[in-house]
Amino acid sequence: MFDWVVSVISGWGYPGVFVLMLLENLFPPIPSEVIMPLAGYLVGEGGLALAPTILAGTLGSALGTSLWYVIGAWIGPERLKRWAARRGRLLTLSPSDVDTAQAWFDRRGGMAVLIGRMIPAVRTLISVPAGIARMPLPRFLAFTLLGSALWTGVLTGAGLLLSANYARVADVIDPLSKLVVAAVVLVYLWRVVTWRPH
Repeated sequence: MFDWVVSVISGWGYPGVFVLMLLENLFPPIPSEVIMPLAGYLVGEGGLALAPTILAGTLGSALGTSLWYVIGAWIGPERLKRWAARRGRLLTLSPSDVDTAQAWFDRRGGMAVLIGRMIPAVRTLISVPAGIARMPLPRFLAFTLLGSALWTGVLTGAGLLLSANYARVADVIDPLSKLVVAAVVLVYLWRVVTWRPH
């Protein structure tokens, strides 16, 4: 995987960064923690320029995550409430929980999307509840672009600063990603076991 990422960015340049970040949001096993630091390293070597690299990564990331927003919007709150009424335990949701979550997203969804775009393992998933809550698309895109730009900028800068040691960025962030995934799974299992309809 790593060698393939290297060959795509080295061979395609900015379009390669764009495509890889698009795929990273569709198929999370391709990590941005490898893509953008490598791109930052290539910026330091003179193979890429900083601003277009961050722009390509941001746009690819935003486009990829927007597909999950569309899926969430397709599901919508009414369909989710019907699923919750039939399969509440598996979803750990009741129909009233859907209403509560939607009201919360109406008030604080922008900040959730912004912060979520910078958290490993949450970056892609945050788009689904935004779509389900029917967050206005311009608002979703604004917070998504801002959060994506900050994340890709930090990773690109880390790769630029670490030079040939850019792979260490993934070594630091990867365990954090695994901890977040493990915490999400444990919380879900706890909710399944203790869930009561209301």
